[in-house]
Amino acid sequence: MKKLFAKIKNPKVLRVLITILLVILFVGGYVFYQFKEGRVGIDNSVVSAPIITISPLTPGKLEEMDVYENESIKKGDTIGIIGGAPLAADSDGLVIMANNQIGSIVSAQNPVAQLIRPVDMRIAGTLDENKGLEHIKVGQVASFTVDALPGKTFWGYVDEISPSAKQTQATFSISSERPTQQFVVYVRFDATHAPEIKNGMSAKMTVFTDTK
Repeated sequence: MKKLFAKIKNPKVLRVLITILLVILFVGGYVFYQFKEGRVGIDNSVVSAPIITISPLTPGKLEEMDVYENESIKKGDTIGIIGGAPLAADSDGLVIMANNQIGSIVSAQNPVAQLIRPVDMRIAGTLDENKGLEHIKVGQVASFTVDALPGKTFWGYVDEISPSAKQTQATFSISSERPTQQFVVYVRFDATHAPEIKNGMSAKMTVFTDTK
């Protein structure tokens, strides 16, 4: 051990060790830079699907409800009876809301049911405009994880980037600093291969910007 310390104290050996350390730091920094350079992380993400609202053309009394929440239905299935007439689903989907208030008046403002199509589920990530948005393009490969499913990584591709910033509540400030706008990046994935993913789950995504 004493001999080792003696060698380290030798100026020539010390210079060699410092040089090796600097090379390691430089190479590590370069690799890390390249690793981060080709990707954009979006932590504020959520599983999202368009909501299909089912309601009668004209307001009527809900007399019977024939579906329940979390039930998968087919196009043409009877949703319920309104004013003596059946109301049918005009799309396949998963029921996420069923109006069980028998005797109530249903209308466009008080719908009979709401559906989502699992095949239309996407990951919607909110990204600040100055956090790499300019590098993201439609068609790029993306991976994502879901908080409720730890240890699993799923894959998809950038399907859409919102053309305008998210609407946020206006705030007034005496600061001259301009507010940072946020945009939504949508990643599509094959939901049929991941039935455990549910609408509304929190997620994190990474877009690989050098894949297109």
